[in-house]
Amino acid sequence: MPSDPLAWDTLDRDVVYSCPGFDVVNESVRLPDGAETDFDYVSESESVSVLPFTPDGDVVCIEEWRQAVDRVNRSLPVGGTEPEDDDLEAAARRELREETGHEAEELEPLVTVEPANGIADSVVHFFVARGCRPTADQQLDHNESIRVTPLAFDDLLAAVRDGEIRDGRTVLALSYYQLLEASA
Repeated sequence: MPSDPLAWDTLDRDVVYSCPGFDVVNESVRLPDGAETDFDYVSESESVSVLPFTPDGDVVCIEEWRQAVDRVNRSLPVGGTEPEDDDLEAAARRELREETGHEAEELEPLVTVEPANGIADSVVHFFVARGCRPTADQQLDHNESIRVTPLAFDDLLAAVRDGEIRDGRTVLALSYYQLLEASA
């Protein structure tokens, strides 16, 4: 099968910086016109994000300090996949439990996206969780300080609409969920 005429040829690849959570990769590439140049991007493991509904329809949100934007961020539970995860659903259940102390009765896939594919190889798998109840204490990573904040679904939508919530994964999950609900 011939490659797409827009495809770049990767000539060399080096990890130029590595830290817990992501790598910065530098690739030497040949463009379709034959020119050679460098391309840098962030590489990280796939992640999962959960839109968790309680039995009464509230959404289990979290509030967490985000150093890159210098503020507390309200969002949905999200985290990277790990080698011991049997599958993406197991990863989503683990992240929900670790970050919020909640477990879901039901979990279903919502959508998979590449949120920043111009600068990163990030892939986020979104799930909708229903019947979420607190069952245990949070099990946070050493660099996490998370406050669990259930919100009424309509209040969460209003916070997104009003620009109060700017977290891209949360905005995307709610928007996609609303799109599916409107077309159902």
